Amino acid sequence: QVRVVESGGGLVQAGDSLRLSCAASGRTFDNYVMNWFRQAPGKEREFVAGIGYSTDMTGYADSVKGRFTISRDNAKNTVYLQMNSLKPEDTAVYYCAVQLRRPGVADDYWGQGTQVTVSS
Repeated sequence: QVRVVESGGGLVQAGDSLRLSCAASGRTFDNYVMNWFRQAPGKEREFVAGIGYSTDMTGYADSVKGRFTISRDNAKNTVYLQMNSLKPEDTAVYYCAVQLRRPGVADDYWGQGTQVTVSS
């Protein structure tokens, strides 16, 4: 059984930092991309950052570039999101998604989410 578990959320003040973790288990995740999404109240879920199995491939939403850093430990099937200079608009539930996309193949595993609240 595949499990994806996020941790590290919390309540912080603007300008503070947080580090989110996401651990996946239950199968091998070779060639899976590990992504972070977030959903704020009343808004649609949006992409935040992603990292390929080859960890030199990363991507970020414009709103977090320069403040957030994604990293991955393939030996632990774990992805991290270091969030610096947090802003109130970063408040959301953050979800980890482990995803495979190949021609004719799509596979997705999602975590339950972790709440990040940034006070002004």
